Amino acid sequence: MIIHVVEAGQTLTSIANQYGVSPELIITVNELPNPDNLVVGQSLAIRIPEISHTVQEGDTLSGIAQNYGVTTTRILQNNPALAASGVLTPGNTVVIRYRDEEPIDTIVVNGYAYTFIDRNVLRKTLPFLTYLLIFSYGFTPTGELVTIDDDELIALAQEFGVAPAMVLAPMNAEGQFSSELASQLFRDDAAEDRLIENIVTTMQAKGYRAIDIDFEFILPADKEAFLSFITKMQNRLSQEGLLTFVALAPKTSGAMTGLLYEAHDYPTIGAAADYVLLMTYEWGYTYGPPMATAPINNVRRVLEYGVSVIDPNKIFMGIPNYAYDWPLPFVRNQTAAESISNQQAIERAAANNVVILFDEQAQSPNYFYTDPQGIQHVVWFDDVRSMNAKLRLMPEFGLNGGSIWQIMNFFPGLYNVLSAYFNIVKV
Repeated sequence: MIIHVVEAGQTLTSIANQYGVSPELIITVNELPNPDNLVVGQSLAIRIPEISHTVQEGDTLSGIAQNYGVTTTRILQNNPALAASGVLTPGNTVVIRYRDEEPIDTIVVNGYAYTFIDRNVLRKTLPFLTYLLIFSYGFTPTGELVTIDDDELIALAQEFGVAPAMVLAPMNAEGQFSSELASQLFRDDAAEDRLIENIVTTMQAKGYRAIDIDFEFILPADKEAFLSFITKMQNRLSQEGLLTFVALAPKTSGAMTGLLYEAHDYPTIGAAADYVLLMTYEWGYTYGPPMATAPINNVRRVLEYGVSVIDPNKIFMGIPNYAYDWPLPFVRNQTAAESISNQQAIERAAANNVVILFDEQAQSPNYFYTDPQGIQHVVWFDDVRSMNAKLRLMPEFGLNGGSIWQIMNFFPGLYNVLSAYFNIVKV
């Protein structure tokens, strides 16, 4: 895959001519929101077809795959719109193989989704996933499981050969992580046992293959109790051939203090769980100062500590799929950033005729603009360059793979890198 950064004076046609591809292909591969108004500094994935197929009357996806000796999943990865529609239209071109398909590693890819995800977005994304993590089941202090309407998502995941995974989180009525709810559960052995049995029953009935324990802001005093709960869960689920994942805050040492970090003990939880998901994002966040969501230098520090105390083959690296727009000046405890998609970030840059900058230390793009009210803004987001840099950390550190938070919008920059450089495990 070639990464092209748009320069002043360049057009879609001139870029297409430079690489010997059609403008339409660049639009399709990048799902360009602004093909007639490219932004200086905007990065484009340039992918050159090596083998293509013109759809004939009577063609089927499985038949095409068999004829070319590839998997149906590979064809859907190379043609996301086909995954969304499921319709082969005679005369349309299907890319069988790109010239740049040279995998550097085989990885597991997980994606978090809420039940209200747009089904076309989900269908486009599923070919790139190993596990679909459905957010989120809850529980009561007495160990009753609070269920969600997940049947359709589970069925779609299975249709695409993706394993569904239940997410369990201690949420209060306002949808916030509750330290007290978790504490109440930990203090009642019978409630824990009841919850675990309810989870096993539900997972077996619905076809879940794994659970992700996403307990954030656990009280430091509950550190040992949290570990005990994870151990109980893993021991019980393993009897049924089910896996236990645990989401962990991004720590750079065992000495970090604070509610987010102290109960997330990397060595002990890493030993107890089947896999851990390191949440390597949210350095830039809604109420924090403007910065990259996942600066690569910070991500690297977390991974360095993680692999020093946990088997790398147990680790999934967190992958952000969102951006933030901050009004300026930033005032702590007052300024709130707007969460937007990476595609929306490009649209705003184009609408405001700005230049996209690239922070080399963070390996992340950003730009400034002034809104109609005269308020200056800064936007930090991800593009194909930043994703290429981040995803290459997985083979560098020997990780099992990555977990995307979240897949509620389709981000071509991410999925082009995944399909160009990685084989994605299907279980």
